[in-house]
Amino acid sequence: MTKTIQDPVSVLSGVGAKRVEALNELGIVTIEDLLTHYPFRYEDLTVKAIDEIEDNEKVVLEGVAISDGVVSHFGRKRNRLTFRINCDHVIVTVTFFNQPFLQKQIQAGKELKVFGKWDINRKQLNGMKLLSVSGDNQNSEAIYHTTKKIRQSTLLNLIKQAWGAYHDLIVDTLPDALLNEYNLLPMADTIYQMHFPENEEFTEKARYSVIFREFFYYQLKLGWRKKQLKNSQLGSSLDYDVMKLKEFFTTLPYELTDAQKRVVNEVCKDLKSPGQMFRLIQGDVGSGKTVVAAAAILAAKTDGKQTAFMAPTEILATQHKESLDEMFEQMDVTVALLTGSTKKKEKDQILMDLEKGEIDCIVGTHALIQEGVNYHSLSLVITDEQHRFGVNQRKALREKGVNPDVLFMTATPIPRTLSITAFGEMDVSIIDEMPKGRKAISTYWIRPKHFERLMSFVKKELAKKHQVYVISPLIEESETMDLENVTELHATYQSALGPHVKVGLLHGKMPPAEKEDVMSRFQDNKLHVLVSTTVIEVGVNVPNSTLMIIHDADRFGLAQLHQLRGRVGRGSEESFCILIADPKGEKGVERMKIVTETTDGFVLSEKDLEMRGAGDMFGFKQSGIPEFKIADLVEDSDILEEARVQAILLMNKTQFYEDNDYTKLRQEIGIKIDQQPILD
Repeated sequence: MTKTIQDPVSVLSGVGAKRVEALNELGIVTIEDLLTHYPFRYEDLTVKAIDEIEDNEKVVLEGVAISDGVVSHFGRKRNRLTFRINCDHVIVTVTFFNQPFLQKQIQAGKELKVFGKWDINRKQLNGMKLLSVSGDNQNSEAIYHTTKKIRQSTLLNLIKQAWGAYHDLIVDTLPDALLNEYNLLPMADTIYQMHFPENEEFTEKARYSVIFREFFYYQLKLGWRKKQLKNSQLGSSLDYDVMKLKEFFTTLPYELTDAQKRVVNEVCKDLKSPGQMFRLIQGDVGSGKTVVAAAAILAAKTDGKQTAFMAPTEILATQHKESLDEMFEQMDVTVALLTGSTKKKEKDQILMDLEKGEIDCIVGTHALIQEGVNYHSLSLVITDEQHRFGVNQRKALREKGVNPDVLFMTATPIPRTLSITAFGEMDVSIIDEMPKGRKAISTYWIRPKHFERLMSFVKKELAKKHQVYVISPLIEESETMDLENVTELHATYQSALGPHVKVGLLHGKMPPAEKEDVMSRFQDNKLHVLVSTTVIEVGVNVPNSTLMIIHDADRFGLAQLHQLRGRVGRGSEESFCILIADPKGEKGVERMKIVTETTDGFVLSEKDLEMRGAGDMFGFKQSGIPEFKIADLVEDSDILEEARVQAILLMNKTQFYEDNDYTKLRQEIGIKIDQQPILD
């Protein structure tokens, strides 16, 4: 049977059922998986002189043993192995704990090489590993992610075995032009240098080669998907009435910003094209995304087509319905609202009108995708805060029409490096300009000891008939603790402000109907202060709220603080955000300073990415963010850009294949598909 790098790891010597299970837990199933299970760091094995070593530094010492190894026992089942070596005329005591099996390798007069932690006061090395003196002269050693079921040494031995048996089967699929232009190591050399580094220069070159490949192949696949969408005839071209759109803009009580005009043009161009639109609109809180959506809805209406507009909650859906009614006051556009709370008689009428084509735009929650909701001519699907819906929910809504155009909207600013990976197959529009006259929210950071002074300020705002949000500390580990925190904070504010002030309470364990009721009462100014966990919804519009107070603000990410701050500043009155925090570390202090210095969500999202990484920036796991073996979207953003540009250049040189054959595309741009690929 022919060997391939897709052989299971069980073909290796010493890999039985239990070891296969241990390797599988690390994501290692095949020989390819094993060879590309790269180290996450390297130990420096350079031999140093005694006078160059700092206290507690991990170091390699080389010398001649001047005593045999002596094992002594202490405590319960504990022992130490002690011996002395002469390192360039300095006598050093070496101690290994609980490694008595090393004793037979240590005899007086034998040359030794020891890796351990240096104790400068005692002139002593706390040994960690005994190294070979002769050998391959490696200056560093690879350190891998492992589990309790498999040791570093075992993993490295298996990698050595796999390399010996399979390295001649490793081929490079990258086009030669890219290998030469970016001075990349061939794939086999890359793998060898990652696991058995000769020196730091080769290690860095190998790492760069891995990262470039990971980003390039991912961007190429995204580009292929995007090209499929652009060139497919799945969508439909909307023959909308341009004059009606122009008339609509004249009826608005404000002029669109340049950014809004640019995004409207981008959306309308998509609607006109025969391909199916997949466009993401990013816009900071209050930047005016809804009016762009309204323009798209009107465009569809003028060609006799329908729009479905899905929001994550009933409150948001209701707000969108009210906003659209206001915008379309002078236009002939019929907008209906369908949620779980819609009464049966009203719902039946809406469903009938929708199917007959008498409703131009239906706004709602997931009720829009339920069985029995049928559309007459659904041509446009708009999803607000699309990350709040599951993939299947979004797909179910699209399937209500025949390949409708799709518009996603989000008020969560997404850093560029994330948008070109998570949303790379979509077109991205950014509304990066705020409407004229909108006042910036003044943001201040105070210590908890100033709480009483803060209460005086709160009372002043309440005296002006304004409302206040209060956000409870974030306790990610426990919903129960979250509930205790917010309940205690609610009692604190009620006590501090007195019985004449109505203080509401909102948290995640409330039934949905109760949550909706609390928010409705706050919107209607029947509650003056709302104490809440972070469940307050993105996009909730209470123009009378002028003050946002966030307790233990240093526990939140920058992007989340910005989202919370965006709940105020929605009316004409000056608004404030007060961050209460007593950060212990430098990073916490830095976060507080950054958020008080800028209200630009995109600047904050980039800073947040730098400080926290891509994993969980906004308080929820980013869907669509790929997991790379080595590449890091933050640290390696410059390589991402290089790989992306090359993928686009190659894509632009290719023709589109009607059968959407990715293999043909790869073949055309020079990827060696006739050979066995690795990392492709």
